[in-house]
Amino acid sequence: MENLNAQHGLFELPDNIHYLNGAFMSPQLKAVTRAGIESVQKKAHPYKITIDDFFADTEKIRQAFSTLIHNDDPSRVVLTPSVSFGMANITQNINLKNKEVVVAGEQFPSNVYPWMATARRQGGKMVIVDPPQTTAQRGEKWNALILEAINQNTALVSISQAHWADGTLFDLQAIRERTNEVKALLIIDGTQTVGAYPFNLQEIKPDALICAGYKWLLGPYGLGLAYYGEYFDNAIPVEENWINRLHSEDFAGLVEYQEAYQPGALRFEVGEHSSFVLVPMMLAALQQLNAWTPERIQKYCKSIVKAPLARLQEAGYWVEEENWRTNHLFGIRHEAMPLDLIKSRLEENHVFVSYRGSAIRVSPYVHNSVENMDALVNLLIDILHN
Repeated sequence: MENLNAQHGLFELPDNIHYLNGAFMSPQLKAVTRAGIESVQKKAHPYKITIDDFFADTEKIRQAFSTLIHNDDPSRVVLTPSVSFGMANITQNINLKNKEVVVAGEQFPSNVYPWMATARRQGGKMVIVDPPQTTAQRGEKWNALILEAINQNTALVSISQAHWADGTLFDLQAIRERTNEVKALLIIDGTQTVGAYPFNLQEIKPDALICAGYKWLLGPYGLGLAYYGEYFDNAIPVEENWINRLHSEDFAGLVEYQEAYQPGALRFEVGEHSSFVLVPMMLAALQQLNAWTPERIQKYCKSIVKAPLARLQEAGYWVEEENWRTNHLFGIRHEAMPLDLIKSRLEENHVFVSYRGSAIRVSPYVHNSVENMDALVNLLIDILHN
């Protein structure tokens, strides 16, 4: 498969900025903008909306997302409004009494608060595994600490594929093996990786995967996607709505109330998930991602960050070893970083990044070029040495 070239022309971005902040919110594809505009206009003529419109595009989304994550059963993919909603379907169907939930330190709150509340309510315990207080082999050591924390008292591990603040990779296959040994669930927040970094459901076999849609899935804010495995086949959804029930596509028979849900995991979908504006936008984004593929996206990002990051490290900044971070999301650290000065200088020069904890979070993508990375690196080096 051919390598990707820079894809800047496909996005709604001006030429005079260096947007290296996709982990905050992805730039928008022009195709997604068009889909949204067409969808808004369609509601102006409601007599043209058919029963098929409630179901057709959501089925295409299930197929497209399944292709992206290597899932062979699209009926296990559902549409959610947020990660917290996706997690709520899980917390409603587990028992943490005298059990533990293992999470990584400084994880994104939507993958922490549900477990805090559930552990408190049910008499369970949160086990937070903080990163080692060293930069030497930090990612490798952090993974080892997480594996050590999983034991016979672990009910589940809820973790991301890469840490949202600095892109540290977690070895999901090793974690899955360990959770299988102790009969614990593995719940994954894929928000900061799925779409931009390879994720193979067949290899990892998580019990659930929850993703917000507005970051690396390139979709609209307010619509995400989730996968639920066999463990949740007979679970109770957090919301009871009409469209998730069996035969809901038969509008004439909706008052013939059904006890049974739609097949697979469709019981977990949010009400009004047919969203006639957001769904076409998400579908357009997924179709483009499958055309690019996460493997090619990672390879492209590596091609534009490798040399600039090497220069940055030579100047005294720290970046995680390549084997333990992603190329589309990583943290830059220095013990003497003048953050206030860095923020003002980057803003003055139209360089957009985020600041999370002790890290400058940089998240380039296929709309970027090595020139964008050089603009950031040149400023950081200049600030540190002057």
